[in-house]
Amino acid sequence: MNQHKKFHLKTFGCQMNVHDSEVLAGFLEGLGYQEVDDVKETDIVIMNTCAIRQKAEEKVVGMIGKLKKLKRENPSLIIGICGCMVQQEKTAEMIKSRFPYVDLIFGTHNLHRFSELLTEAQESRETILDIWPEGKEVVEGLPISRKDGIKAWVNITYGCNNFCSYCVVPYVRGREKSREIVNIMMEVEGLAKEGYKEVTLLGQNVNSYGKDLGQGVSFALLLEKMGNIQGLERIRYMTSHPRDFNRELIEVISRSQKVCEHFHLPIQSGSSKILDKMNRGYTREHYLKVVADIQKMIPNSSITTDFIVGFPGETEEDFLDTLEIVEKVRFDASFTFIYSVRKGTKAADMPNQIPEEVKKERLYRLNEIQNRISREIHEVLKGSIVNVLVEGFSRENDSYLTGRTRTNKLVNFTGNKEIVGKIIPVKITEAKTWSLDGEMVQETVRKR
Repeated sequence: MNQHKKFHLKTFGCQMNVHDSEVLAGFLEGLGYQEVDDVKETDIVIMNTCAIRQKAEEKVVGMIGKLKKLKRENPSLIIGICGCMVQQEKTAEMIKSRFPYVDLIFGTHNLHRFSELLTEAQESRETILDIWPEGKEVVEGLPISRKDGIKAWVNITYGCNNFCSYCVVPYVRGREKSREIVNIMMEVEGLAKEGYKEVTLLGQNVNSYGKDLGQGVSFALLLEKMGNIQGLERIRYMTSHPRDFNRELIEVISRSQKVCEHFHLPIQSGSSKILDKMNRGYTREHYLKVVADIQKMIPNSSITTDFIVGFPGETEEDFLDTLEIVEKVRFDASFTFIYSVRKGTKAADMPNQIPEEVKKERLYRLNEIQNRISREIHEVLKGSIVNVLVEGFSRENDSYLTGRTRTNKLVNFTGNKEIVGKIIPVKITEAKTWSLDGEMVQETVRKR
């Protein structure tokens, strides 16, 4: 046992990476290691990397460079690099050559071998490099160290089959594989028994869950079954693909007492021409039809989205289509990004790449409109009473508790720590662009 050994985990990227880091922490804690925040106090440093945008990779390279001094001061320090970035062609070899003091480099498909790889790295004088081009199967029963105690991430699929022209995920995460429904149910039932109130189901495209399993297994069926789990209060999921979001799924969500009325539907662009170049598999009109169905069948729902600004060939007219759809749908919030060239994707070689200054100017205009709409939607909520799952104290102000509504609104209010983990009614007193302020009330409400 390594009772006095410590590890430091640095995670970049999406919730999938966050959950992978929970697995890595589970392995390390099982080996007797304790997690610490200060990298200078650690015996093992693991960096779980992201490949979606160039800036994330640049941060990783910069941090690896800074670790050289620590390695010199402590030669027994183990430095490991994993995740999507090193899964890209030639990247792992580049890290091994440029940073020879890195001990272990592994990818996204062999996470289950971490304990063995760590032992090899500790015993070897050479860098251990183990990158698999594809995962053979879904491996169940991995250790998971969750720190929250209230909310949990649960994978339902791995990989992606969509091949959007701007995205590296299918290349670094592999083809889509679904977990068996019985294994997902067992995990979530266990979490509910442990006292977790909310789970978020994870997948690059949760809507396509079960297509590789056959026998009528679907995401809608999974949500229906999970609705029967005792003790579980809320079910969320991410990310949805508009192409696969059908009326059956909307109907299941509308009937459910546990699936939250928050729909995150990444549209990426309001122009059908750009959507086609992105290989998104739907048109502007299809997306608006899905939104109309949601708003008709679940009127009090919230809808959020993602946008990529400055995709190759995006004209001012195309961008105006995006601004128009923001005004038409009135998204509760949008995650907006400037297009980033990723080597190996089709979009990287497309003509008419957009100048950076044009991308930034368009991003500013988009955010200005979205921020106004988000604030207007929040203003309407003033005076209403909403149910909030209390998550803990606010990071911005530790005198305030913070939590979220079923529609994923962030609410801050005063209260004591005894109500953390409980769902309580809060009256909204002040509206802000990205959050709401409120005060506790004694009366109860049914859903929001």
